[in-house]
Amino acid sequence: MSIDGDPRDPVYRPGPAPLRSHLPILGGTLEYVDNPLATMTRRYRDHGPVSELSFLGATWTALLGPDACQIALQNADKAFANGPGWGYLVGPFFDRGLMLLDFAEHHHYRHLMQEAFTRPRLEGYARTLAPLVESGISGWTPDSAFEIYPALKSHTLDLATEVFMGGAEYARPGEIERVNTAFVDCVQAANGYIRSTAPLPFTKWGRATRGRRLLEEFLRRHLPARRANPGEDLFSALCQVADASGGIDDDDIINQMIFLLMAAHDTTTSTVTSMVYELGRDREWQERCRRQCLELGPSPTLAELEGLTDLDLVMKEALRLHPPVPVLARRAVKDTEVLGVKIPAGRLVSVMLLMSHHMPEYWTDPELFDPERFTEGRREDKSHRYAWEPFGGGVHKCLGMIFANLESKLVLSALLRHFEWSVPLDYTPPMKNDSLPFPGDGLPVELRPLSPVRAG
Repeated sequence: MSIDGDPRDPVYRPGPAPLRSHLPILGGTLEYVDNPLATMTRRYRDHGPVSELSFLGATWTALLGPDACQIALQNADKAFANGPGWGYLVGPFFDRGLMLLDFAEHHHYRHLMQEAFTRPRLEGYARTLAPLVESGISGWTPDSAFEIYPALKSHTLDLATEVFMGGAEYARPGEIERVNTAFVDCVQAANGYIRSTAPLPFTKWGRATRGRRLLEEFLRRHLPARRANPGEDLFSALCQVADASGGIDDDDIINQMIFLLMAAHDTTTSTVTSMVYELGRDREWQERCRRQCLELGPSPTLAELEGLTDLDLVMKEALRLHPPVPVLARRAVKDTEVLGVKIPAGRLVSVMLLMSHHMPEYWTDPELFDPERFTEGRREDKSHRYAWEPFGGGVHKCLGMIFANLESKLVLSALLRHFEWSVPLDYTPPMKNDSLPFPGDGLPVELRPLSPVRAG
């Protein structure tokens, strides 16, 4: 069967039925893990915006380009569900987290959890985070090959533990390190080939099963203290909401905490790592951002962080080039269609947002790092309503995106005030794509202390 037209043509229309990939069961998986963007680009070129592929032992419908992604994310006919989509990948490990709830239940929990992300609470988080970020970043030791990714990952977990839990004063020796490992194991289970929740040794799902148990025990042990002595942290807020409304029981408080801790430190780590990489290759933008950050000092408020316009442009561009979550999972809960292609009930659906961020139809020189594309005079992100969606879209758009922005800006502003760094222009980090993408070599940068004169 042929598909008429060139998918890059703005008047392109898909054929009447999806074209199935003839790769073997693991072929689609291995191709994606090797290079997600190249895989998506080839698929869009050869099969159009809607096609079938084999991935992790199941048949998926791939949605590519903002037109196809918009239909699934807006979900006007309620044909797509998050829970059974993400559930196939990481359901046992982030079970009943907000991302895995749907329709009325999702609305109920989202409404309750919005209390944790009101502006007064965000202002409080900024006050809490600023000195922690300052002390953590300023203590780094410069190195000609400083591995920025693991350093950031450890730091953002410490920040998330403090802001969301009010600290981990009851943690046992070495437990925070084990918690960090447990989160990594749960996230990396997404692309496990052996998908059994039995704790089989030497398998991703086995490690994630053990990690989930550790996280549950860790949080359950802290819960009574947060209920008895509530603070300004998210854990306390969820306990208070549960007691006041009866809308969340202890098990679901723990479920939401596991999901939010993962989202807070994994996605922020990815965003900041990408910003460090791009600024290390572009000294002009690094200096532009540094000048603004030096004016604020070590304890910027939420309003002052929002005023870091250059850093905001850099963050948006880094999120375009390197979105922390390049693909979203859904499952069709009834027969439906996207751009004229039928999708049967029960079909797993992959909403491949990454490719929309790199399409020349919507972005000028899309592989070029160009933060000014987001300035008011250009606003290339407005070329299509769904051309830029690093936080997802529709009712499932990330609830914590403002918190993620303020944390990312706090960490970058501290880095810019204490250090300068560079990355060779011919260096491309070897990305691991078997979960959320991360640099397999830790992304070494030449980290140098900022001179006292420049630091002010």
